[in-house]
Amino acid sequence: MVIIRPILDSDYDALHRIAIESGHGFTSLPVNEKLLRQRIERAESSFGKKNVTQPGDEGYLFVMEDTETGQVVGTTGIEAAVGLDDAFYHYHLGKVVHNSRELNIYNTVETLALCNDYTGTTEICTLFLSESHRKNNNGRFLSRVRFLFIAEHLERFADTVIAEMRGVSDEDGNSPFWQWLEEHFFSIDFPTADYLTGIGKKVFIAELMPKYPIYVNLLSKEAQKVINKVHDKTIPALRLLEAEGFCRRGYVDIFDAGPTVESQTSSIRTVKESKKCQVIIGDVDKTDNYIICNTEIADFRAIQAPLSLRETAQQAVISQAHADALKVKEGDWIRLVSN
Repeated sequence: MVIIRPILDSDYDALHRIAIESGHGFTSLPVNEKLLRQRIERAESSFGKKNVTQPGDEGYLFVMEDTETGQVVGTTGIEAAVGLDDAFYHYHLGKVVHNSRELNIYNTVETLALCNDYTGTTEICTLFLSESHRKNNNGRFLSRVRFLFIAEHLERFADTVIAEMRGVSDEDGNSPFWQWLEEHFFSIDFPTADYLTGIGKKVFIAELMPKYPIYVNLLSKEAQKVINKVHDKTIPALRLLEAEGFCRRGYVDIFDAGPTVESQTSSIRTVKESKKCQVIIGDVDKTDNYIICNTEIADFRAIQAPLSLRETAQQAVISQAHADALKVKEGDWIRLVSN
């Protein structure tokens, strides 16, 4: 069985291994002991906060654990409100019209304008699953469990949820989009810029990023081709989010030009379709798979399991083993959604 739970200080070695496995472009997990330990400490503090009535600087980081081996095999996270401490940058794709009636010329040109439009939104992030466990809907489980947690604790999150999708880069971590910016503005390579952002050193963005909108047709052909495109390995994650109702609004990452997708929190499929039921412990005669979580914060637990629904009574029958994994007893409440 695999369970998803809040990260603990004792998970540092596993988190460090995952940071190495995730490779270039995974900004939220830099291979840096101090910052990884700070990330764990911040997550433990966030899960431990009581009486939260609005999103703030909380960062929730979960791990997937294989209960048979005790090994941590994946991570998934939620930032309650981005951009409150450090500026949160994007490029917005816009259009400029060049029109001359006298000459009968009408041209539209795409532009990229630096902005902070997503300040204060909730961000889902840090989704990574080890190769050995990319099966049995585990990736889908890691992605959707965040929405169950949000649905259960709506007061802790913003009305809009975003996700930054990894853009196009090669095996060495080089981004065609960044190569153009590097040549004309930055003079540092993509892995270095990516790492500096991951460790919180973002001042260089404001200091060196072009201050005025960039005409897209002035970029190299290679850079133009990757704007709003995702890395091949990110396509499954994008499809999962699109199935949840996320869509593009013309915002792209400032380093690799990967798309940012968004949804109103109340419109996210898992949030809308999830339901709360009281636990009945007994024999389960169904094979339909559900994602199930308890209603806790610091003691949050989530699993994939079959159950028998008694919808009219708002009850769900689960096995004793699954109740133990969720840390619930008969009569407790759980939140669930069909998987």
